[in-house]
Amino acid sequence: MTLQEIARLLGAGLHDAPDPTAPVTAPSAVDSREVVPGGLFAATAGANVDGHDYAAVAVASGAVAVLASRPVGVPALVVEDVQTALGLLAGHALGRITPAVIGLTGSVGKTTTKDLLAQVLERHGPTVATDRSFNNELGLPLTVLRADATTRYLVLEMGASRKGDLTYLTGIAPPRVGLVLNVGSAHAERMGGGPADVAEAKGELVEALGADGFALLNADDPYVMGMAGRTRAAILLYGRSPEATVRAEDVRMDARARPVFELVTPSGRAPVELGLMGEHQVSNALAAAAAATALGLGAAEIAEGLNAARRRSAGRLEIVERRDGVTVVNDAYNASPESMRAGLRAAKALAGGRRTVAVLGAMGQQAEASRARHTEIGRLVADLGFDVLITVGAGDPLAMARAARGVAVHPVEDVAGAVTLATELIEPGDVVFVKASSEIGLGACARALAAL
Repeated sequence: MTLQEIARLLGAGLHDAPDPTAPVTAPSAVDSREVVPGGLFAATAGANVDGHDYAAVAVASGAVAVLASRPVGVPALVVEDVQTALGLLAGHALGRITPAVIGLTGSVGKTTTKDLLAQVLERHGPTVATDRSFNNELGLPLTVLRADATTRYLVLEMGASRKGDLTYLTGIAPPRVGLVLNVGSAHAERMGGGPADVAEAKGELVEALGADGFALLNADDPYVMGMAGRTRAAILLYGRSPEATVRAEDVRMDARARPVFELVTPSGRAPVELGLMGEHQVSNALAAAAAATALGLGAAEIAEGLNAARRRSAGRLEIVERRDGVTVVNDAYNASPESMRAGLRAAKALAGGRRTVAVLGAMGQQAEASRARHTEIGRLVADLGFDVLITVGAGDPLAMARAARGVAVHPVEDVAGAVTLATELIEPGDVVFVKASSEIGLGACARALAAL
């Protein structure tokens, strides 16, 4: 589209644009460092940085123009609300092409499932999938604008921090396949406080499906199963339950704590040996398999893709082996009670009989239940038999520390203190598990320990 055509679509004013017929031929970006020549730069105002200040840099890097809320001295499409305009542009662009749109949501596991599904589908046609965790009102349009006429599959991770979010996202990119992973405690306080409220918000995805679509529901999660009556689409169940159409049988773990199982789909059976750590990955793999099944792939094709798939996103059970035999498991991208439990169990399974050290920080957005949930994690650390627990920060992490009875517990104030203390306490051959909500910044701790 030309700048003039985009301006007409968005009701935008064209400023400082000497050539209104200049075409936009590449994806958009909200980070001036990620501008692609021929694309647009969407100038958004964040808590610490205002993209309008980087407009000239973006154009110098090849952006045709800036989508902005005010004139910026370089070619600009000026709109009232940049986020809304970006969504409108993405929806229009998607309407001009015909990929199969797969939307997926859930409290935990979205990014890993998205990565697995993308790797399965890429073997069968051009695939565009959400980069990193660009799953919100800005990230989803950016993903859509990466698709073109050759794209066969568009895999969209859809996040929801409050009710109405998924209705908005599915309005930009109406899915043909809607995949719901689980209902947990992430963002619960913004949705009303309990799992029923989270389920109400997550179910907006299946409500958006047409009668010719597929709603893929986790048969192992009762809250997800409760969404069956909220969709016009055909329902396909996946999970470890015998009632699931796409399911795993004969599940076991290999010596590296990676799941091995028999994949069962309507087209037959096939063996799967995942390259990802943790028994919880079985559910993620089955979710990806269900989506691929809905898109017409057979069991053998799906299994081949799953067996070849590898971790793509950093900070999610990312394993680094040091020269002294220490294994650092970086799971510090984010944390909820569900993902914390899964990560701790995976690290312990990986360790076998080796000494284990957990470096844990706060799990955010737990509302009034926060202290109780941190206490539960502390008890789990003790029950699993971790040798050392380092908690980072005041408040709820201290509740976690107090609950870890029988474990050598060491509270520290901040990330720097965690790095210093862990460096002193870690012994050759240890398995070190690092996790907290992203705002705590424990990813830096994990990277520092891995580099020693």
